[in-house]
Amino acid sequence: MADNQGPQGNYDPAGSTQMFRAFVDETPAGGRQAAAASSGPRVGVIVGAIAAVAVVAAVVWLALA
Repeated sequence: MADNQGPQGNYDPAGSTQMFRAFVDETPAGGRQAAAASSGPRVGVIVGAIAAVAVVAAVVWLALA
C-alpha cells in the first residue's frame, strides 16, 4: 500500500488527491448554465449519429449504384 493514504494529512507527491478534491469541490456557476451544458453533449451525440447514418446510407447507395 502507498504511504500517502488516509486522512492523516500526508503529502501526496503526485498531487492527484489535491487535484481530485479541487475538481469534486467545484460548484457550478449557475443552475441554468449547468442544465444548458448538460444538454450540449446529448445534442452532439444525436447530430453525430445522424451524420453516421447519412454516411453509411451514402456508401450503400454508391455501392449499389
